[in-house]
This record gives sequence, C-alpha cells and structure tokens, in this order.
Amino acid sequence: MSVPVRDAATVMLIRDALDGAGAPSVEVCMLRRNLASEFVAGAYVFPGGSVDSEDRGTEAEALCRGRTDAEASAILGIDSGGLAFWVAALRECFEEAGVMLAQHRGIAGSDPGALLDTSDPEVSARFSAHRDAVNDQRTSLLDVCRREDLELAADTVHYVSHWITPELAPRRYDTRFFITAAPPGQVARHDDGETIATIWIRPAEALARQLAGEIEMLPPTIANLSSIETYRTTDEVMAWARQVTDVPTVLPIVLFQAGQILILRPGDEGYEEALADGLAPGSEVAPELAEAARQAWGPKV
Repeated sequence: MSVPVRDAATVMLIRDALDGAGAPSVEVCMLRRNLASEFVAGAYVFPGGSVDSEDRGTEAEALCRGRTDAEASAILGIDSGGLAFWVAALRECFEEAGVMLAQHRGIAGSDPGALLDTSDPEVSARFSAHRDAVNDQRTSLLDVCRREDLELAADTVHYVSHWITPELAPRRYDTRFFITAAPPGQVARHDDGETIATIWIRPAEALARQLAGEIEMLPPTIANLSSIETYRTTDEVMAWARQVTDVPTVLPIVLFQAGQILILRPGDEGYEEALADGLAPGSEVAPELAEAARQAWGPKV
C-alpha cells in the first residue's frame, strides 16, 4: 500500500555571524526533533511541517504582504494554492522556533529590520503566550495577526528547493524549502515539544558534524545546507535566493547495495534505471530495501 504524500513547507532562517577566524559568515537556525517523535526523531532540521487547511484560502491571503496566491502558485508551478506553502512555512517558524516573520500594518519597508521586534520583555511575553496558544490549538496564526494588526512578511521568504520523500518511507512529504533572513529583534527558541534544542550553526560546520556522525540530518537538509555553504553574508544568500527561478523536483530513490544504503537523486548515475525498475508492472520491494528506506527516512528512537 502506498503512503499518502502530504504537502509541507520548511524555512531556513539565516543570520550574519563570524567564523573561527573572525571572518564574515552565515549561520542557520536548526532545531533538534524530539527523541520520541514518530518522524525523524533526534534529527536536526529547519522549522517546518505539514500545510494545514487554515494556511489556504482568502483569509490567509488577505494577511500576507507582497505576494498573492496567483503569484505564489506561478513560482511553484502549480495552478492554485501556492501561497499556502508560504503561510505554512511562516506558521511553523512561529510554532517551532518562536520567530514571527511579520510586520505591523502601515509600516514601510520589507527588510528584516522592519519586521516585528519582540525584544521588549512585555512584547516577548505576549508573543510567547500567543505561540503557546497556537501550539495548543486554542487560536491560530491568522487570529494572532488580526489581534496584533500584523501582516505576514511573505515577500521576504524565497522558494529555493523542492523535495519529495521517497517511496517506502513510513511518512511521505511533498516539501517546499524556503529561506529568509531572521528578524534582528527576535530570538529563536525551540518549543520543548516537537523540538528539544536550538542551535545557530554555520552550514559548513553542520555538514562536517553530520559527516563525523555527531549529528543526524536528512538528505534534503544536507543538500540545502550545501547550497548556501559558500556564502559569507545574509545579503549574499538573499541575493542568490531572489534569483532562483528553476527549482527541480527531487524525488530520491533508496537502494540497498553491498550492505550499504544508497540514495540516488535525479542526475545521479543509475537513477533513471532504478526509477524504471521501481515503476515496472509487478515489481516487488525486497525486504532489505524497505528496511533501508526506513533507516534512511524513518523514525529513529
């Protein structure tokens, strides 16, 4: 039985930093999944999750700044409903990392410095309560925006990557990856529920730690970190993100070869052959292949 594929959105929050030699660098916010999670337990991820029904429709569109559903859908290459992925990314960023990418209505400017500032203790406490209420489903992100007279900063969030979880994984997602500069007046904090730790880390360091076996990351996370590894400032990253127009869909194939898990992506040698084999009528999944997929993409407890 095939696993249903859910729409999902993930956002990379980045900020300026210095490397070990004191040179300009970029850090990305990463959260560690709860060890009891049913999906990718213990892995380091970007804030993100499934697209919900409240992320879709005219009410959400009315609260988004600088991007319509028609424009968002054209960027994603779908007929309609594209803006829901931006709204989901913004909502998950607030739910999981406590960062509200929004701006008070009537304030000019679309740069990170114009976004909501929660550095005042009273404002911080108020938005912390809002976040708890959203996570407990006592209210919604849209209700918070209306109550605080905010519009979501969809125009500062850029689409850069598209991954679909491979067949055989215990849960499958059609995930759009976005990137944005973190607002300077807010502090990212994990929710102590779905996520249990927050780190700001240079992409190169995260990749090195993953390679050394110190942290776990999924292939899409690794690929997206690699795409920004060479940039030295958020301005450079955002300039790159704004000009990304051709976003290929990546549907990996998980193979078990010579006792090792092999993950093939479009363009890799053998990908097309493996895809054809998997789609062949009457093809069966070998038990070791199914187990390889679960190990690569399933929960780790």
